[in-house]
Amino acid sequence: MSDNIPLELQQLIINKLPVEPLIRFRSVCKSWKSLIDSPDFILNHIKQQQQQHLLVRYQDALNLELKYVSIADDDDDIDTFPKHKVFVTVPQLVLNMGKHYTTIDSSHGLFCLFGKTDRKAVIWNPSIRKAVDVLLPGMADDEIGRYKTVLGFGVCRETKDPKIVQIKIDADIDMGDAVPWQVEVFTLRTGVWRSVYGGNVPSKFVRFSTGEQVVVGGVVYWLASGLASDRVDGGHGCDNLVVSFDLTSEEVGEVKLPGRLAHTHVTLSMFKLRESLVVIEGGLEDYKLVYHVWRMEDGVPKLFEKLFTIGGHSPDGSMVSVRGFRMTGEALVELRAHPGFVRTLAAYEPYSNSIKNLGISERHISVYSYTETLLLL
Repeated sequence: MSDNIPLELQQLIINKLPVEPLIRFRSVCKSWKSLIDSPDFILNHIKQQQQQHLLVRYQDALNLELKYVSIADDDDDIDTFPKHKVFVTVPQLVLNMGKHYTTIDSSHGLFCLFGKTDRKAVIWNPSIRKAVDVLLPGMADDEIGRYKTVLGFGVCRETKDPKIVQIKIDADIDMGDAVPWQVEVFTLRTGVWRSVYGGNVPSKFVRFSTGEQVVVGGVVYWLASGLASDRVDGGHGCDNLVVSFDLTSEEVGEVKLPGRLAHTHVTLSMFKLRESLVVIEGGLEDYKLVYHVWRMEDGVPKLFEKLFTIGGHSPDGSMVSVRGFRMTGEALVELRAHPGFVRTLAAYEPYSNSIKNLGISERHISVYSYTETLLLL
């Protein structure tokens, strides 16, 4: 770029570019590298990036190798989507985790992976091919088995600082001297773990369902169950609920589900649809598997709107499992034909009930949405 163009104008121009050319431009000159690496530029660049991508993780059907593919979620036409698929280079820190790790979630273009064997978390930015590892707080030998632990991850909306939260709940509810909730937070900027206090901690009888999370609007959500104490039908036992953690205030909270979802015994799961939290209610109706999609309206607890229903079987008889959503609102589903382990990723248009094969037929498919970012640079 010409030296006659003021640096401020250069910044406005390149701030709108995708991550890939910006990484190359860092080698042009020292002033550009200094500019692109600066915290202000990185924060402003996040605000400019609206293009969503899908990161598809699967196990190769032939050699069982874990692979990642990035798909630009930029085509409104289901007939032509996806136009481009790019294999993602996996950094060594992720490769070192082997096959036995869990992807917690993505936030602001960063992914957090958890290795159960070495109790390490890895924060990974696939756009710049960089990752950092974080050692998780340990527990004393006498605590093993007594505490149930769940992890969460997200980027703070205000500071854009990546955070990992670890919540430990005492599994022995009969011990009166027990501290029922222990909440610890790691911030990448400080590089240390610290304990936080939440005044609105839910009942200590809460049990997390799977540990899977969704982060929406700077808040981390987990599905859980808790002791039913306010049921209008006088029922007893446990109700479904959602535990939340605000990444800015670092407060733990509770989202009460509407009665139909709170009292059901069918399987629930959560996903992010655009910038909303959705709960998937799976069950049988007329001896057929269906998935009801409920969206939390404007972040208001207990105010959920039913959007649509997804059939549990495709026209060819394959079983359907929901894996996520596109920006268009189409569901991303995994099709499973019998017999065999191979799955096929497809896009489901809920109003026409049309299903489009996306050309990925492998094992154990997972899908995560993200936007490109320079965080971790």
